[in-house]
Amino acid sequence: MSIRTTNQADVIPLRPLPTAAVQVAPAPPREPLWRDLVGEVLRRERRAQGRTLKDVSGASRISMAYLSEVERGRKEASSEVLAAAAQALGLSLADVLALAGERLVSLAAIRSRSGSLGAAGGHRSARSTGPSGPAGSAGAMRPSGPMGGVLLAA
Repeated sequence: MSIRTTNQADVIPLRPLPTAAVQVAPAPPREPLWRDLVGEVLRRERRAQGRTLKDVSGASRISMAYLSEVERGRKEASSEVLAAAAQALGLSLADVLALAGERLVSLAAIRSRSGSLGAAGGHRSARSTGPSGPAGSAGAMRPSGPMGGVLLAA
């Protein structure tokens, strides 16, 4: 038996492939990963300042390759690495996390709107009601603070 023959195997898909006769609804957009959001914030802030990866890498003492992977969401950076990158960009760790949190909230709102467009009965978001009823009623609690009511918990 030759090596070519022994190295051939059937590939069995983990999920059955949809057939042409079956109508498959489009999958809702996946929820973003935290590392993608944080990387997006770091890259956006670096570019807004007109700085290069090499510049921020040197200022933060993070290797250029690792910083690039963090920005692309390929690596889950530790809090020490994120704090160093933030400081090199003139931000605090809280700033970076708040910006990522705001992005997560906006993406979640988009996902819930696109997911409930065809749903009967309508869904109410957690932000639409307060302890005394709908947000438009008297005495309803309104989000306040620099993050617009975003709560980040560890």
